[in-house]
Parts: sequence; C-alpha cells; structure tokens
Amino acid sequence: MAALADPNMTLPDGLATALERVAALHPECDLADPGTPSATVAVLRQRYAVFDYLVLADSPVVFEGTEGGHTVITDLRVDDVLPELRAEVESYETHTPGHREALQRLVLAQRQVRNTPDGYWVAGTNPEAAQHCLTGSAKLRDVRSAAVMSDGVSRLVSEYKMATWDEIFATLRTAGPRGLIETVRKTEATDPTGRRWPRYKSGDDATVAYCQW
Repeated sequence: MAALADPNMTLPDGLATALERVAALHPECDLADPGTPSATVAVLRQRYAVFDYLVLADSPVVFEGTEGGHTVITDLRVDDVLPELRAEVESYETHTPGHREALQRLVLAQRQVRNTPDGYWVAGTNPEAAQHCLTGSAKLRDVRSAAVMSDGVSRLVSEYKMATWDEIFATLRTAGPRGLIETVRKTEATDPTGRRWPRYKSGDDATVAYCQW
C-alpha cells in the first residue's frame, strides 16, 4: 500500500517494490526454496477519474457498470498447468487418503513451475512476477460499484454456478461481504466431500472488499 500511495507509480512497479521490500525483511531465509510462501494479488486503486486494477493469479476484480452488466478481471493461467495431476486430485472426494496424496503430488509439481515461463505467476520473492500481471483501468463514471475478492468467494459463480454476478452484487449491497461469505459457506456445506463440486478442500480462504459510490 505504501508503494502505491504515489499515483504516478504504476501498479506493477508498486507490486515489484513491495515484493522486494518483503524479501529484504527475511535475509535469514532461503528465499530460493520452491516452498517459499506466495500469494495471489488483486488491487483496485482510484486515481483521479479512473480506477486502476491489477490481478495476479485467480483472485478477481469485478466491476458493476452504471448501465448494468459486470466486467470480471481474473488470471486463470494456473488452470492450464499440470492438467493431469489436477484431474487426479478432483477424482477423489476431499478428506480421503487418495485426495491428500494426489494433492501433495500436485502441490510439489506446481512449485517447480511457479514463477517460470513454462508455468504460472504469483506474488513470491521474485519481483519479476509483477510484470506478468493483468492490468488496466476503468473510468470512474462507468462504474457503479466494485468488488475485490479471493477465489474462495468467486467460485460461487465460476465453479459452483450457484449465483450470477447480479446476485453477488445484490447480496453485497444488502448483506455486505459477511453475508456473501456466509452464502459461500452454506453452499459448500451442502457438498462437504466435493462430490458435486470437485475441489482441493471443502472451503478455501474467502475474502471480499466491496466499494460503492
């Protein structure tokens, strides 16, 4: 946030600066280890009469237009990586030995291609990842509201197909982020073992920031 306080700083440059600063806080760590923590990134910044956005991996930014409709910015390149191992994980119900073993194999394989030209990009210790984000801008006058969320929330639309973006934003207006997250959890509770919606775990991290004007 500090790196992006300057409106003349581009979002990729700000993210790269942030990654460098965080890495510098951990000189005692082996930051070249493939298991070093990493994260998706979704940023929305108002700059004068526009909104700048940045997305790295599958945490989306969603705009609700003043004339209706929604624009979804998300980075799904990870879905194209290691499809056979992903399919193996999804062939098992969650909370089973087979699922745990297949998931471990997938995670170990993903670590080898994470933040490489042959794989996918997330925010880790390499500031170069910031140059592989999806970025753009939207005019303030064209946006009624916006939501920045983790994929643990957006899957209600993208994977579970249990809501539309119109319904998502209606819930955000009436019940706020807490109400939307509760809806996600109630939906997942109807399929605790992933039989209906194959997935890595019963419920993923769910975070929402909702902005309206």
